[in-house]
Amino acid sequence: MKGDTLKGHLDLLVLSVLADNPLHGYAVIEQLRERSSDAIDVPEGTLYPALHRLEKAGLITATWGVVKGRRRKSYRLTEAGRRQLTEERHAWSQVVAAVAAVTSGVR
Repeated sequence: MKGDTLKGHLDLLVLSVLADNPLHGYAVIEQLRERSSDAIDVPEGTLYPALHRLEKAGLITATWGVVKGRRRKSYRLTEAGRRQLTEERHAWSQVVAAVAAVTSGVR
């Protein structure tokens, strides 16, 4: 899936992946690929600015740790991030329903 297709939806995707447990950046990319059956492949150059933006907004928090012998920054949702995810999931459901109604050809 091309980057333009994800524009405006990346925050929802990242928050969704981080809802289960804390992950470092590359693990977020791997989870997006895995959960989408390789349809969503977000480049590092797109993901890391999104993670920094979400952190600055208070939706995620980051901590440094060692994973497999390497120092990595792991990200987790904050309570504000969980609330935002709930709101974005609801909004996304409405968009999907509206698009389905328009594209189904049924009146």
